[in-house]
Amino acid sequence: MDWLQLFFLHPVSLYQGAAIPFALLFNYLCVTDSFSTHARYSFLLAGGGVLALAAMGSFAVLVFIPALCAVVLISSLAPQDVHRWTFFAQMSWQTLCHLRLHYTEYYLQEPPSTRFCITLSALMLLTQRITSLSLDISEGRVETAPGGNRSRSSLSEHLCKTLSYFSYLLFFPALLGGPLCSFQTFQARIQRSSNLCPRHFFWALTWRGLQILGLECLKVALTGVVSAGVGLTDCQQLQCVYVMWSTAGLFKLTYYSHWLLDDSLFLAAGFGSEFGQSPGEEGYIPDADIWTLETTHRISQFTRKWNQSTARWLRRLIFQHGKAWPLLQTFAFSAWWHGLHPGQVFGFLLWAVMVESDYLIHAFANLLIKSWPMRLLYKTLTWIHTQLIIAYIMLAVEARSLSSLLPLCNSYNSVFPIIYCILLFLLAKRKLKCN
Repeated sequence: MDWLQLFFLHPVSLYQGAAIPFALLFNYLCVTDSFSTHARYSFLLAGGGVLALAAMGSFAVLVFIPALCAVVLISSLAPQDVHRWTFFAQMSWQTLCHLRLHYTEYYLQEPPSTRFCITLSALMLLTQRITSLSLDISEGRVETAPGGNRSRSSLSEHLCKTLSYFSYLLFFPALLGGPLCSFQTFQARIQRSSNLCPRHFFWALTWRGLQILGLECLKVALTGVVSAGVGLTDCQQLQCVYVMWSTAGLFKLTYYSHWLLDDSLFLAAGFGSEFGQSPGEEGYIPDADIWTLETTHRISQFTRKWNQSTARWLRRLIFQHGKAWPLLQTFAFSAWWHGLHPGQVFGFLLWAVMVESDYLIHAFANLLIKSWPMRLLYKTLTWIHTQLIIAYIMLAVEARSLSSLLPLCNSYNSVFPIIYCILLFLLAKRKLKCN
């Protein structure tokens, strides 16, 4: 398989890679203090507009419209009302766009446009930034521009604030991918010069490049194994377990590569994990923690580390405000945010049940298992089971359609989540008796 074709199998990678030189230019101009604050905001905003048009074509208007509406709402509403209205407007718009995809895929039976799929991905990321900003405003972490009768100075301040909002919502390092950074972190980067030494900066980018190269080598090997074997519709008995594990491994390697590439673009622009935060400022969290994801024996820890910035965003947006069944609410919203495809609804709701099972199983095991040999055996078995359940969930979510989901549900792989469901029922019943 051609290396270029393999790595750029997802078109977003091509656009993200092409944006890195412009991110380096932006960082260089900031380091040399060649940019004013307004110029920095404008550069990032203009870059986002150009990247959107290049990647999405005419569909870019579907991203520009909600960004404009969000800024209008933020600038005109009282702080306590901002989050409710921006959340409703953004999720309504995003849902309509997802319904258009459903209509194309399931009713017309046509493959969706690649540019439209990129647009939907950008819309989902835009939702993260809009709701993160609106929460910051409603909680008093970010002050909105002054309203009422404005003098020249206050009008200038208002326009500057509006520019900062637009720039944050559409800045090109985060437009097509990358971890979520707070508005405070974004502003701090704009208002300060980078303090990275060139040698450390170069090594950080090189290390990420080497990691991506290593992951792509693994993808080459695993792609050959997966393509040479049978699929879930043709596998028999325990062979389906291997097919599921290898296919999910290919998906995970793809995610890891994209997350590292997104992180490289962030770092190139000066927004990466090496950039220091101010006291009290929310820290930057990269999405990929590959070591923890591949070694943990707990589904709950895997959930917190998988796409970390999104997990933290969902926790803040839904889980911390949920009064009844907050875990289920969080995963149900995640299914809505992803598009409400049948496989996604099934996969995310199953994921919620598995996390709840994980909490009870490990709490019970910690009381029961004392010797280190038994604890080592327990961790080994639960690690295997965790990886297989995650593989099952991942294939369900990626399958999306009901016709693609049925072969997975009818295979031997369904035994693994069923075991955890049975344990959840037994341990929950035991817990009720003890109370």
